[in-house]
Amino acid sequence: MSTEPFKLKDVLYGVVVPILIAILILLFPTVIREALDGFFPPPDMMTGDPGSPYAFITVIFTHGFALMVMFGVPLILGLLWNKWAGGAAGFIMGTLLYLANAGYNIFYSFEAFGVEGMTNLYRDPSFIGNYIVCGILIGYIAGALSNKSYSFKRMLGASLTAALTVGVMQFVLNMTVAFSAWMSQMDPFTSFYQVLLPMVILGILAPIIAKVFTWYGLMPGGYS
Repeated sequence: MSTEPFKLKDVLYGVVVPILIAILILLFPTVIREALDGFFPPPDMMTGDPGSPYAFITVIFTHGFALMVMFGVPLILGLLWNKWAGGAAGFIMGTLLYLANAGYNIFYSFEAFGVEGMTNLYRDPSFIGNYIVCGILIGYIAGALSNKSYSFKRMLGASLTAALTVGVMQFVLNMTVAFSAWMSQMDPFTSFYQVLLPMVILGILAPIIAKVFTWYGLMPGGYS
């Protein structure tokens, strides 16, 4: 079986584009977050300073963006491949973000409050539910509802249904069983908005990306 000859565009799509995307992803929690914190200072739990009323914008562009990347992979795989691939990808991506986010927040609580203020967030049901369980659900639901159909309307409906379902579940978990219950101390509408907006955007973007993949034959599973 003959192979495709090496082309210059292979370097573009195989090296340059992935590196640029990786840099963009890293910019959000580093450079972009610091810039947004300067415009919209976050609340300070140590001093009691409430911060800017628009600090939620930073949350959407950092934490919300990270969740969009994490949920976007299983969502697109569910639309392009099947519910099992979407669910499996969601489990892997969700587990990685769960481990990273729980570890980061444990270290943050240690720096801010010392040993006595530390909480084992690895057993926080909201962390497990928000990332692992919701990661599985979004890929599985999208794949089950689209059922290998590449009709854009069906993919859009499946994607939005999966994203909204997961968004509502995250909101409920954050407001009820989260150890810190930080969202329950905020205005419910603001909390709902912070969770739902990135998921709605993702629910619209994912089928667009998936549809573009079908145009170029970029299909998983070895078929196009």
